[in-house]
Amino acid sequence: MNLNQVLIKPVITEKATIISEQNKYVFEVAQKANKDLVFKAIKSIYNVEPVKVNIVNVRGKERRLRLGTGYTAAWKKAIVTLKDGDKIELFETK
Repeated sequence: MNLNQVLIKPVITEKATIISEQNKYVFEVAQKANKDLVFKAIKSIYNVEPVKVNIVNVRGKERRLRLGTGYTAAWKKAIVTLKDGDKIELFETK
């Protein structure tokens, strides 16, 4: 798997913003990604040294449709912990 295909997008939520103060960043990753691939992708794309990578499989939620129920898509997220002093710029402020 190509390292550019491992990280899909950063997850920007209230909870992810709060834990970013602890040097932890949340990314949506490919379904076939593992901790080693995420570690290498973060190191090559953002040029920072991850200390720890945690992977979570997020199940799809049940949603009501017109005549029944369905599910949203399941996805995988990675919580990446960086060394003190390293940081990833997800937003550019002017």
